[in-house]
Amino acid sequence: MKFGLRYCNTGRFIDPDRAVELIVAAEEAGFDSAWTVEHTVIPEFHASKYPYSKDGRMAGDRYDLPLPDPLIWMAYVAAHTTRIKLGTGVLILPQHNPVVAAKQVATLDLMSGGRVLLGIGVGWMREEFDVIGASFDDRGVRTDEYVAVMRALWAQQKASFKGDFFSFNNVHCLPQPAKGTVPIVVGGHSRAAARRAGRIGDGFFPARELPEDLICLARETAESNGRNPDELEITVSYPPSDDELKSLSTLGVDRVLVPVSPQAGMGATIRSPEEALAWKSKLEDYG
Repeated sequence: MKFGLRYCNTGRFIDPDRAVELIVAAEEAGFDSAWTVEHTVIPEFHASKYPYSKDGRMAGDRYDLPLPDPLIWMAYVAAHTTRIKLGTGVLILPQHNPVVAAKQVATLDLMSGGRVLLGIGVGWMREEFDVIGASFDDRGVRTDEYVAVMRALWAQQKASFKGDFFSFNNVHCLPQPAKGTVPIVVGGHSRAAARRAGRIGDGFFPARELPEDLICLARETAESNGRNPDELEITVSYPPSDDELKSLSTLGVDRVLVPVSPQAGMGATIRSPEEALAWKSKLEDYG
């Protein structure tokens, strides 16, 4: 089983020096990946319900949290590391132009040596979409098409695509990713997210706990779409206790993410580069 760090572009690690120290230490300890989060803006007052709390409010009821752009943050730490993978957990894809995003992600992947994991989600805060000028009600179907747009641009030297929202013929969007594509991990804690992961994802990252029903649904959907469900990489959050780690592999979990900052109602398990290094023996035991 692999281990990664979560919420890396938050808290004290928005500082560039601390960010580098953390990810360099994580790489040395044997963590396989470091994951970021995204909110371009956070409106202080919103009617949209936060899906991961009972009262529908963001954890701590704070909206002035600094959140560096995930791709730029990843590019910065990529320049100081060589092996650790860098993931978005998640990029709110329907808020982005997929052609521009394809170029940005491919460039980052190439320059980092093929280390990008593109976690995507559909988002939940209508007010954030409104500020950005993105469409909210059809964000699910847009996400499906945006994934297809990016993969077309990554896979074809001279790309063509025809969709409901984007169409182009014989365009060059170079450079391509280091290995011709970038793994797309579908994030979300809903049946729609699980089905999307099974249809078009390379992986599935349910945001909270261990929803066995959603993992099963993702695999069933993959199989019903003619895909190999065993190739769908499953990433989950770090469980409340180490005793639960052993059971995760029997459920087919491939990666566990350990939080480094208290976010979204979750406490920080690792708070410093020194604490990341202290995990080295544990990672070797589970490696």
